[in-house]
Amino acid sequence: MPTAPALVQFARMRDARPTDARAHRRYPISLSVHYKLLGNGRVDLFGSGQTLNLSTGGAYFECADALPAKGAIELVMSWPFLLEGVCPLNLVMRGRIIRIDGRCIAVQAQHHEFRTARVRFADFARSRSMIR
Repeated sequence: MPTAPALVQFARMRDARPTDARAHRRYPISLSVHYKLLGNGRVDLFGSGQTLNLSTGGAYFECADALPAKGAIELVMSWPFLLEGVCPLNLVMRGRIIRIDGRCIAVQAQHHEFRTARVRFADFARSRSMIR
């Protein structure tokens, strides 16, 4: 019977314990990220880097700067898709640094939202003329 091995394999996968016990699925995506370290209501340090993966629970990114092992941080990432095909978006994530692995920083998200980014008028006019 050809389907029996497939059913056995499915049952093994279903019953297997996951090796990664994280609460949120990670997505390997490389985005440009700008960060601000926040302390006492002011920006203590800012810089840029590249994401290695994202989830709804946080971000993992690489940067050249040495960052503290703990602290509040805000990340602004250029989202690769346009809102309604015209307007660039940024993903803004605020959270705290929970781990440092050399130049890689793990951030636990406390809040995230999409914000519209600035649109150059020439790009907006060109997209409107293509619609008509």
